[in-house]
Formats: sequence, C-alpha cells, structure tokens
Amino acid sequence: MGQDASLTAVAAAAGVSLSTASKALNDRPRVSAATRRRVVAAAERLGYVPRQGASRFKLGGTVGIIASDLSGRFALPIMMGAEDAFGLGAVSLLMCDARGDTIRERHHLRALVERKVDGIIVLGSVSNERASLSSMFDVPLVYAYAPSSAPGDTSVDSSHERSGRIAAEHLVQAGATRVGVIAGNPRVRASVERSAGARDVLMAADVPLVGSTVYAGEYSEQWGRAAARAMIARDPDVDGFLCGNDQIARGVLEVLREEGWDVPSRARVIGHDNWISMAEATRPGLTSIDMHLEEIGRVSADLLLRAIDGAPAPGRHTVESQLVVRGSTMQTH
Repeated sequence: MGQDASLTAVAAAAGVSLSTASKALNDRPRVSAATRRRVVAAAERLGYVPRQGASRFKLGGTVGIIASDLSGRFALPIMMGAEDAFGLGAVSLLMCDARGDTIRERHHLRALVERKVDGIIVLGSVSNERASLSSMFDVPLVYAYAPSSAPGDTSVDSSHERSGRIAAEHLVQAGATRVGVIAGNPRVRASVERSAGARDVLMAADVPLVGSTVYAGEYSEQWGRAAARAMIARDPDVDGFLCGNDQIARGVLEVLREEGWDVPSRARVIGHDNWISMAEATRPGLTSIDMHLEEIGRVSADLLLRAIDGAPAPGRHTVESQLVVRGSTMQTH
C-alpha cells in the first residue's frame, strides 16, 4: 500500500484502536511490548509511512479546537479522541469555547488564525448542518459532529439514520411486536434521521408503531416519562420503546417500574448515546447506541493532518455507530 496506507488501516490490521496504534508507533507509554510489536509489524507489512505533516508536527505544530460547548457530553470525548490522534506532546492544542455563539466563534477563529495555527477543528454540540467558514479563513478546517453545509468542506459525522435502523432491528430481534418511538427535539437533524431509520425498519418488519407516529419532544427524563405514560394509555400492548437518548430511556424505565412491568420480558427499552454513567447505572442496564465520539475526534484529527500536509479529503466522512446490548432488551446471564 506504500505511503497511502493509513494509520487507521494499521490499527485495523493489528486489531487495536487508532489511539493504541498511534501510541505504539510513537513509543508512548501504557502500551504492552506485545501490542507494540504487533502494531509495528502491521505497519511494516502495509508499508505505512507517517505523513510529512505528522512528522513536522512532532517538531512543534499547533492546532486549534473550537467547541460550541466545552463542558458538554459530546465535546469532551471528541476532543480526547483528537488529542490522542495528534499525539501527546507532539502538537500544541489551543482550545476555545464559543458557548454556542456565532460571533464568539468567529472571534476565536480570527484569533487562532492570527496566531498562525496549522489547522482548526470546529466542533459542534448539535448535529444540525452549519454554515461554512472556509471562505473567511485561509487555514485548513475540519468540522466535527456538526457537518458543514458546503460539500467542498471536510466534515466528520455520525451515522444517525443507521443508528435508528440498528436500534429498531435489535428491538424486533429481541421480540418486540408493538414499538413506541420517543424522539428528542424534532428540529435536530439527528432526531429526524434516527426516527426515519427506525420507522423504515419497523415498517419492513410489519411491526406497528404506537400511534402510527413518532412522539417527539425533548432530550430529558421528564419527556421520557410523559411519553411512556401516553403510549401505555394509548396502546397497553406496547412492548418496545426506542428512545432518542439515554435520559429519555431512563424516564421510560421509571414509568415501567411504577407500572410493575418487567424489563425486558414485558417490554424492551433501548436508548442512544451510550452515556456510561447512566446506561450502566439503570436497573436493568440500558441497551444503547454508541456513536464512538472519541473516534469522531480521532478521524477529525487525522483528516486535519492530511489537509495540513496538502492532501485534503473534502466531503462528509461518517463514523459508524454501534449497538451495546445490556439487560433492558435481552436477558443477561
């Protein structure tokens, strides 16, 4: 494969994460000798050669990360993934918080460009498409989670429609015969696309949708409780709940416990985001969809390095989500 071999390909061949592959090839700590040998062997077999941009960064490059909400649940893991990919100590990271304000975001961008950063990751906290900034700033930009509306920009997105599909497929496989879909904010792209994917699967499987509609509201436990009660009143035979996030799902689980319904034998519940502190704390544990936020950060960093090295990869790059099964949908032993 020569120099076209990517670090992602090396990681896959060695059976490790992108972060572990980067650590192994850069002689960073917390990687076992056996893992390091496996990664090095895979790199040699594939002909992997670090890009010039990555090599130059080891000598002290600087990149900026502008987040819409630095304290948010989405921003932190994405930034951690990006930091792993850039390499500890190899790159100086300048992090800015726009606090969801467009004017503040552009102010930070100008400040970073004036400091002559090599590139910038623009990190969104909401999945909706955003306006492009590329024509305003002459520096490589990568948009993470909230993709740019301009097809010529480089964006890294989550597979929202697929998330809804695999959630619905799992509920059907787990035995659900009447499913209620409780979505979050109907103005958020992720909510719309996940719901559409779920509806397609349920329709193809001939599984009725409670109320023949998606119940859309907000991303909160309160909404989960209200929607679950409304669904049970409308269709007492509902036996599957597909929820827009883990908070909604926890609200549903509370209502089912109050009703004396056994989960998962009487009803199955699936969430989204795989927020570990919540999904593993529920009783039973919550089955959820993991968006691999750290991988979104790692891919964004890798694409930014390519762009800095003069080999941009425009378009929308998708990180596939994954089902994480726990006790809320299937009996665990």
